[in-house]
Amino acid sequence: MKDKKKKILVGMSGGVDSSVAAALLLRQGYEVIGGFIKNWSDTKDLATGECAWKSERRDAIRVAAKLGIPLMTFDFEKEYRQKVVEEIFRGYEAGITPNPDVLCNQYIKFGLFLDAADKVGADFIATGHYARVKRDKDGEAHLFRGLDQDKDQSYFLCRITQRSLRRTFFPVGDLKKTDVRHLAQKFKLPVFDKPDSQGICFMGKLDMVEFLRKKIPSKPGDIVDDKGKVLGRHSGLDAYTIGQRQRILVSNGAQAWYVADKDVQENRLVVVAGADHPLLYAKYAEIGDFCWISGKKAPVLPLRCQVQIRYRQEAVGAKISKGQQKGELRVDFEQPVKAVSPGQSAVAYKREECLGGGIIIGT
Repeated sequence: MKDKKKKILVGMSGGVDSSVAAALLLRQGYEVIGGFIKNWSDTKDLATGECAWKSERRDAIRVAAKLGIPLMTFDFEKEYRQKVVEEIFRGYEAGITPNPDVLCNQYIKFGLFLDAADKVGADFIATGHYARVKRDKDGEAHLFRGLDQDKDQSYFLCRITQRSLRRTFFPVGDLKKTDVRHLAQKFKLPVFDKPDSQGICFMGKLDMVEFLRKKIPSKPGDIVDDKGKVLGRHSGLDAYTIGQRQRILVSNGAQAWYVADKDVQENRLVVVAGADHPLLYAKYAEIGDFCWISGKKAPVLPLRCQVQIRYRQEAVGAKISKGQQKGELRVDFEQPVKAVSPGQSAVAYKREECLGGGIIIGT
């Protein structure tokens, strides 16, 4: 980051992290352009009834004005609905649990946004993600976990292409969240005390079942235990996630049950009693559509590494090898892993470096 003449398009969401990212790059001598992405106009502010994106953009404008940089708005709502929202509906309807944040990063933030950077003549893009990029002498980019382990977002970045990563900076990736807050206050950014965003990327917090019912009709079925005994009725398999805790009234009163499987063919939800029931754990997983961040041919298999199957879930030692079907991989865990859910991402790490990720298709 030595060339002071380079132009960078910074994704500015109106939050603290992206605002500090822009401020840091500006102080390092880059020509900084703010870029606000409009992806979703359905979420309303409960207090004002205004579309949430408008207030977020207003915050981004205030930060850009404070920094003395231009702010451009990019409307990707049509593409977001096609690439992310429709994929969410398709996945849940098929009985799996897709990860919208992974999809958003892959197609929008590091896809369309990079294309937008080309159109405005920017050399690089930057975001406020807690992750790090290291580059070889030949220019190959490597993705590493963010320094703040509690905020690390490399899991959600597992499907970024080498083309995108080579041209990406994560200015806050070497900082702790507390340091970012302090910098925001030091730089007198108007959002220094703004709470962190919650919920799905660009959509915010929402009732997922209510959201799914807008397109997927309720399809009730039986809730059964691991022996096939009917315990109750479910409202639709799309409303449940592997490992999710449920309260079900049975003959001996209320008891805590956990989702162990979703039998799509029979439309049955399989639950087990106890958070540590063996059926909640998997020794292996089948992975499809794996993306290696290096952009090169897949590494020699089998590969010993660590694999993380859910955000904030600890990565475990594993062996990745070729799967039974062409294009699929098999991950054998060194120890059983809890709540491996089809549709979620399985992300491979070599210590702190993120190698890439694929979609869990079975266990």
